[in-house]
Amino acid sequence: MAHPAQRRWYPITFVVAALVLLPLSVLLLSWGAVDREIWAHLWDTQLPRLLGNTLVLLLGVSVGVTLLGVSLAWLTSLCEFPGRRWLDWALMLPFAIPAYVLAFVFIGLLDFAGPLQSLWREWFGTGFRFPRVRSTGGVIAVLVLVFYPYVYLLARSAFLAQGKGLMEAARVLGQSPWQAFWRVALPMARPAIGAGLALAIMETLADFGAVAVFNFDTFTTAIYKTWYGFYSLASAAQLASLLLLAVLLVLYGERRARGVSRPASERPRGRALYHLRGWRAAAASAWCGLVFACAFVIPLLQLLVWVWQRGRFDLDERYLGLILHTLYLGSLAALVTVAVALLLAFARRLAPTRGVRSAVGLANLGYALPGSVLAVSIMLAFSFLDQRLVIPLSSWLGGAGKPLLLGSLTALLLAYLVRFMAVAYGPLESGLARIRPSLPEASRSLGVGGPRLFVAVYLPLLLPAALSAALLVFVDVLKEMPATLLMRPFGWDTLAVRIFEMTSEGEWARAALPALTLVLVGLLPVIGLIRRSARQFGR
Repeated sequence: MAHPAQRRWYPITFVVAALVLLPLSVLLLSWGAVDREIWAHLWDTQLPRLLGNTLVLLLGVSVGVTLLGVSLAWLTSLCEFPGRRWLDWALMLPFAIPAYVLAFVFIGLLDFAGPLQSLWREWFGTGFRFPRVRSTGGVIAVLVLVFYPYVYLLARSAFLAQGKGLMEAARVLGQSPWQAFWRVALPMARPAIGAGLALAIMETLADFGAVAVFNFDTFTTAIYKTWYGFYSLASAAQLASLLLLAVLLVLYGERRARGVSRPASERPRGRALYHLRGWRAAAASAWCGLVFACAFVIPLLQLLVWVWQRGRFDLDERYLGLILHTLYLGSLAALVTVAVALLLAFARRLAPTRGVRSAVGLANLGYALPGSVLAVSIMLAFSFLDQRLVIPLSSWLGGAGKPLLLGSLTALLLAYLVRFMAVAYGPLESGLARIRPSLPEASRSLGVGGPRLFVAVYLPLLLPAALSAALLVFVDVLKEMPATLLMRPFGWDTLAVRIFEMTSEGEWARAALPALTLVLVGLLPVIGLIRRSARQFGR
């Protein structure tokens, strides 16, 4: 039986959990009326190709991020070779580059009319033909380079946490380093690798910008085209529900795989076990350096070149307006999300009942919902409320009788809140867990309670965690394209929307300025992640 003081937290947690249930319930209810003509057209022209493209994309990205992430994590965590110390953290920097930015950089650089092929034809003639970058392989390569850090970061942490004793025991038993990797290190790191792979798969399913740049049709592009091409919000919601089903299956598979394994219990190891020499050291340096160059250095340099050639001329009042809209949305969404996540963290600490724990867990599932799925479901719900409640009420009161929720800033902020709640909740929960219960108890014994207790005790101690959470949400909102593109109010273009508009017209150089701005802002949380990882393992 919950204490009366604990029951006061129920309305807050249940309302936030209901916000996550809203997209799910709307998507299920959308199947109540099926437009047979649209679905027949989709099946005859698109659906088989969409399924094939999505499956091939998932398979290719899964194999690619696993090979890159695990091999790079193994080399930087267990081996010593020239450049290992700076490559150890540098390989996390591609986190800062959105997938759609890397996509248009690669097309602009490697396309037939791009600088690389033009220079090759000028030097060596037209006898040799490069592989087409606008292909399935090109999409897979870009998404692998963007999403491999998920596997790399978690696999690296797992290898470092295994300790020195296990690998030395394997060597005493006659195992070579390669055999020890396959039989000891890799099986023990499998839960972490699986978690990173699940994140990469979910990001691949949710990606809209990169596949749109490549004109590679998947479920996310089909949702956008169904909404804006057929003007059928219900059919778009039905497609979104199929995409959500795939995401839930990925989450279920990852949880099942993680549940049968146990992490290592040794002390973390900070030093390398294998000192590579000769050609092995050169090969390790070349492999890590090549991935870092392709995923971060070359795209960043190309963006700088384009900005100098063309992008700097776009520094006008319109661009300043884009920056202001982007910063305003990011700041407002960060403030709202951190405030709600803080309430959830306090509810979880002060009222740890089964109902509160379940509601908080459900509220944090929104990060698994793709932006396009959220956009369609929220807009469908707000369209229903406008038609059934807002417009009749406005007309009855003598107003204009126009919809107020559909296409409003409130709808977009709600999508951000549901999507990035887990991003803010994690740092806040960790920060709150570090505050010992004796501190607030001592304050209450001195007569300090209620709001004064929060301001005097909790707020100063939680400020670093709250700033970290706000920064993470702020950057994620800046980079979010599907929800912003589909739900933004009229005239509320952002940097991400500007990139989409320019890349849709093939204006790579003009898209470079907003893209470079997003990359530089995205480096802030990545640097914080690198510093935290270095402190954790003493490297």
